[in-house]
Amino acid sequence: MLKAFLIAGALATAPVAALATEAPAEVVTKINAMLADMQCEVDAANIEASDTGYELDDVFCADGQYDINLDKDLKVSSKTKE
Repeated sequence: MLKAFLIAGALATAPVAALATEAPAEVVTKINAMLADMQCEVDAANIEASDTGYELDDVFCADGQYDINLDKDLKVSSKTKE
């Protein structure tokens, strides 16, 4: 019974480990510099690190608001207008 409980507990917490995490400060600085060149800005709280790169929510650009995904090399992999 205890073994089943421990396995269930481990499975319940597994998705939490897969969630995005806060991006390191030096990466946030690089992202902000890149966005400035694109005439965009984002609140640092809206930058999340993931297994594949970085997710930027509510990016404000000269031509509108976007959600942007970057790969690990900080190259834009998708840009979706909201």
